[in-house]
Amino acid sequence: MSQSEPGTAKRKLSLLAACLGFVVVILDVSVVNVATDALSEDFGGSLSGLEWVINGYTLAFAAFLLSTGSLGDRFDPKRIYQVGFALFAVASFACGASTTLVALIVSRVVQGLGAAMIVPSSLSIVNKSFPDAGERAKAVSLWAAAGGLALALGPVVGGVLIDQLGWRSVFFVNVPIAVAGIRLTQANAPATVRAADAPRRSYDLLGQALAVIALATFTAAVIEANGRGWGSAFVTGSLAVFAVATFAFVAAEKRSSDPMLPLHLFGRKAFTSASLIGALVNFAFYGLIFVFSLYFQSVRDYSPIAAGLAFLPMTAAIMIANLSCGPLAKRYGPRAVLITGSSLAALGCLGTLPAVHSGSYLAIVGQFLVAGFGIGLVVPAMTNAMLTAVDSGNIGIASGVLNASRQLGGLTGVAIMGLIVGDAKSEKFTPGLQTALGWAVAALVTCALLSALGIHRATKAAGGAEAASPAAKAAGGAESASPAARAAVKAAVPAK
Repeated sequence: MSQSEPGTAKRKLSLLAACLGFVVVILDVSVVNVATDALSEDFGGSLSGLEWVINGYTLAFAAFLLSTGSLGDRFDPKRIYQVGFALFAVASFACGASTTLVALIVSRVVQGLGAAMIVPSSLSIVNKSFPDAGERAKAVSLWAAAGGLALALGPVVGGVLIDQLGWRSVFFVNVPIAVAGIRLTQANAPATVRAADAPRRSYDLLGQALAVIALATFTAAVIEANGRGWGSAFVTGSLAVFAVATFAFVAAEKRSSDPMLPLHLFGRKAFTSASLIGALVNFAFYGLIFVFSLYFQSVRDYSPIAAGLAFLPMTAAIMIANLSCGPLAKRYGPRAVLITGSSLAALGCLGTLPAVHSGSYLAIVGQFLVAGFGIGLVVPAMTNAMLTAVDSGNIGIASGVLNASRQLGGLTGVAIMGLIVGDAKSEKFTPGLQTALGWAVAALVTCALLSALGIHRATKAAGGAEAASPAAKAAGGAESASPAARAAVKAAVPAK
C-alpha cells in the first residue's frame, strides 16, 4: 500500500530522531577516550580515577539496559526515549561543568543511565515507525550505520573539539543534539495507544533490581579483571554476586505473573540466537580493536592518531555493509545475510593471522576490509531477526536483551583478549595476538552456525511482522487488544 508524503516524511524524521540518540550514545563511548590527557591536566588524580570517567558510563549503560527496555514496553518507548535524552543532556551539561573528578564520574554514571534509556527505546521507535518489514529492514540498516559512523568519527571529532575548544566541549555539544532529538521525537515518532480495557502491566521491581545487580557486578568484574587480576577478591566476589543474582533473577521471573523479561522468549530460536550472536560478534570486534590498538602503537610504533586512522578502512567497510544490509535482508532474509556476514568476518580474521608477521599495513588492512564488511552485515541483520522474533509488546525488552548481550560481549572480549596478549612490549605479544585472532575466528564461526540453526529461512524482512499484521489489525493491534484478542494474535503467529 502506498504511503502519503506527509506520513513518509514523519517516518523519516522519526528515524532521524532515533539515529541522533544512538549517535550521541556511541560518541560518548569513544570521544572521552581521547580526553584523558586533558582531564589529567585539569584534575590530576590517579589512572584508575581517570579510567572510571569511561567505566562509570559503561557500567551504568550495561547495568540498566534490561530495565529501561522493559520500561518502554510498559510506558511507551516514545516517552522513555524523550526522558532518557533529557537526562542524557542534563548529565552531559553536568559533565562539562564539573569542577572535580568525583563530580565528573558521578555525572558520567547518570549519563550512562540516560544512554540505557535511549538505545532500546530508539529501536522500538524505528520498529513502530516502519510497520512494513521491508522498509523496517532498511531503517534498521540506517540506524546501525549511524552508530558505525559515530564509532568511526568519535576519536576524530573528540580530538578536534578538545584541541579547539577544550575537553568540556565534548560534553556540551550533546545538549543541542539532545534538544533537536527530543523535538523531532515529539513531533514525529508514533506513540503507543492502549485501549481503555487493556490491562495495566505491573512493575516487576524485584526483577528490575536483580537484573541491575547481575549486570552491574558482571560489568565491574570484567572491567577490573586485568588491572586487579582475575583471582582478586574484588573480581571473584563480583562474579559470585553476579551468579547468585542471575539465579535469583531467573527464579523470580519464573514466579512472576507479569515478569520484566518473559522467559518464554528464549524458547524462540531466533530470539536466543540473535542474543548470542550479538554477544559473540561484539566479543570478536571490540576485543580485536583493543589488541590491534596496542599492536599498532607498541609493535608498529604508530602515534595515537595514526593508530586511530588505521581502523578507518574497517569502520568504513562496516558502514557500507550496514547500508547494504537492508536491501539484501529484504531479498534474501536475515538468515542468509547473517551466515554470509559471519563467514566473511571469520575469513577476514583468519587472513589476518599471517598478516601480523608481514610488517605490511596493506596486508592487514585488506583483511580488515573483509572482516569489517562481514561484521557490518551481521549487526543490522541480527537486529532485524530479533525484531521479527517477538511480538510488538516486547520489542523494548528484546532490544534491551540484545544490547545488553552486545555490551557484555564487548567488555568480555576486551578483557579476555587483553589477558591473552599480555604486555604489549613483550616478545610474546605477537603470538598472543594470533591466539586472540583464533578466539575471534571461533566466535564468528559460532555466529554463522547459530545463524544457520537458529534463524529460520522464513524469518525474512518480508515475513514475521507481516504474517502477524492481518490478525493484529483484526484484533486492533497487539498493544491495544483485549486479553482474548491478544491470545488470538499470539496463536495466529508462529514462534520463531
